[in-house]
Amino acid sequence: MKKKLSTIMMLLASLLPMNAQNLQKGDYGYLYCHMSDKGEYTAFAVSRDGYNYQDINEGKAIFNPKEHARIEGGTRDAYITRTHDGKGYLMVTTDMCVAKSHKWDNYGIDLLKSDDLIHWTSVTFDYRKGMQNFCDAATAQSPYKDWSTINRVWAPQIFWDPNYVWENGERGGYMIYYSMLNRPEEKYDRMYYSYADKSFTKLTTPRILFDWGYATIDADINFLKSDGLYHMLIKKEGGHRGIFTATSKYLTHSWGAPVEDDFVSFEGNKMCEGSSAFQLIGDDTWRVAYIQYSDHPKHYRICKADKYLRNFSDPVDIKGVTAPQHGSFMRLTKKEYKRLLAWDKKLRGENSK
Repeated sequence: MKKKLSTIMMLLASLLPMNAQNLQKGDYGYLYCHMSDKGEYTAFAVSRDGYNYQDINEGKAIFNPKEHARIEGGTRDAYITRTHDGKGYLMVTTDMCVAKSHKWDNYGIDLLKSDDLIHWTSVTFDYRKGMQNFCDAATAQSPYKDWSTINRVWAPQIFWDPNYVWENGERGGYMIYYSMLNRPEEKYDRMYYSYADKSFTKLTTPRILFDWGYATIDADINFLKSDGLYHMLIKKEGGHRGIFTATSKYLTHSWGAPVEDDFVSFEGNKMCEGSSAFQLIGDDTWRVAYIQYSDHPKHYRICKADKYLRNFSDPVDIKGVTAPQHGSFMRLTKKEYKRLLAWDKKLRGENSK
């Protein structure tokens, strides 16, 4: 009887929804994966404490952006995380090169994957091609009448969702969330989401994540064990500008309005964006990184927040990174950390020849 009851309980547990969350692994150090302010490419830096970093490859590109950004040749706003099974790594970037186009518009995103953090493969989605981009085009409703007039597909990020169900019944997908703007059809940048499959090569038709009635970009979502809610940091450009937080019980809907009395306010009227929240090893509180870009030189800052991702305090500049810009953070194992340092040593040797 006990065995039968145990089997029933396990079956019921398997049917209950699990909390969506990117895999956290590593207790040795941190990887800061970011766009470089010296060029529209992706750079790496590593740290043991989360504040003081060492550039990989002298802050130069870790891969040729033209190989992976097939639309404009620039990889901006890099976001990195582990695959859900812990066997690899995923990255998404904004395919955009302002130096080439001389305008703040773009047309797509790049999805990249790697087995070792060093060698990367990728696919590019040019949203001007419309519904042919999306694997569910035959059944999904298009958010736009005309995709050829798309103006922005900005700052994508990844969130593993074990509860997503594909048309063939397979469970689990990577929620890719980002802002879009199609000026002839909408008045401001809005947050959308798609799902990528486990191969990280297929993408579903975008759906609205929320619409608060004004422009919002640079969302960063985390699930907090402290209150069982999904928390979003986001650049709010309507009303009082700044980096604000919002919460939801659900990943893809029911996002409440931003908290108006508790936000990243240290910079006063200076312009901030590109927030990225991460936890230090062994600490249930949070660190929130962001770029304060209206000063010259710019400041890439890290501040503290409590275990509820509230009560922001103690902002300091990141240390040891050449030209830090919009990016993300991932914890590293000792093996991964040493691998990146060995690669760095090899690259520096090649650069000196």
